[in-house]
Amino acid sequence: MQLRRVLAAAVVGTTALATTITSADAALAVRPPLTPASFVAHLDLAAGQQPENLTLLPGGAAAVTFAFSRQVAVIERTGTVRVLATLPAPPKDARTPVLGSPFLGGIVQGPDRTLYFLYATGTADLTGVWRLRPGGSPERVAALPADALPNGLALDRSTGQLYAADSVLGRIWRIPATGGAPEVWATGADLAPAGFLGANGVKVHDGAVWVSNLDHGTVLRIPVRHDGAPGAVRTAATGLTGVDDFAFTGHGDQLLAALNAGSEVALVSGNGGHTVVLDHTDGLQNPTSVAVRGNDVYVADAAYVTQQDPNLLTTRLHRPSSR
Repeated sequence: MQLRRVLAAAVVGTTALATTITSADAALAVRPPLTPASFVAHLDLAAGQQPENLTLLPGGAAAVTFAFSRQVAVIERTGTVRVLATLPAPPKDARTPVLGSPFLGGIVQGPDRTLYFLYATGTADLTGVWRLRPGGSPERVAALPADALPNGLALDRSTGQLYAADSVLGRIWRIPATGGAPEVWATGADLAPAGFLGANGVKVHDGAVWVSNLDHGTVLRIPVRHDGAPGAVRTAATGLTGVDDFAFTGHGDQLLAALNAGSEVALVSGNGGHTVVLDHTDGLQNPTSVAVRGNDVYVADAAYVTQQDPNLLTTRLHRPSSR
């Protein structure tokens, strides 16, 4: 209940912000960019099946982190849920920063099918980057500070580097996927929280690390220089109330963003304008993450505040016809 009150308070604060729909995106309403959504799975709220993040697996299944049950699971295309691992619990008196409870965040899959994910407990012995090899047991490969809240996670396949967004300390950590000491790759006011959570979702795209900031309602672009260092931060989009995770559609810098507070998904154009393309009438319940493969779009709903129907739903992108 304490966690639900924290999240509800954040929603009240962020929904006071206006949602921006620019004239440049008005044409999107003429032909909806997405087909009608359908459910892959309705999840078990009582069992703690509230998906925080997902990554798509070969064959169409999705690997997810269940935020507060400490579980990594696979949701099959049939809707069957299969738990792969349960992370060790911290001592009962441990308190995860801001959220209080142990928290599983971002998840990605490496080229060898190893899953990498983020775990925060408020303790130095468990907080950090974990991996799960096929058929193996979860193991921590990099420690992060006990006062950190690692949230979004991205893998740069060209370099083998992981990027983790820290929602409390307001920074981007960089960690070799093979394990080792993390480094603070980027920090600053653009990544910091403003009352609740800052840097949240993270993706590697077109020579840059892209990061959402939930409190600021922004998506940021941070170029990766030739020496691996971060370039100057640019604000790529604003007005994204309660933005959580996001995914690029494969059409330039266009992306789909999960707006947790309003139970919406927004299509953000390359020039930063956006329009809402999915909402609660499509089945959204506080969406946390989006994944795109080809024309297929998957959205994970955690129902953190609605407390009704955590789920995984899918839809398809309408691609522009070529003439």
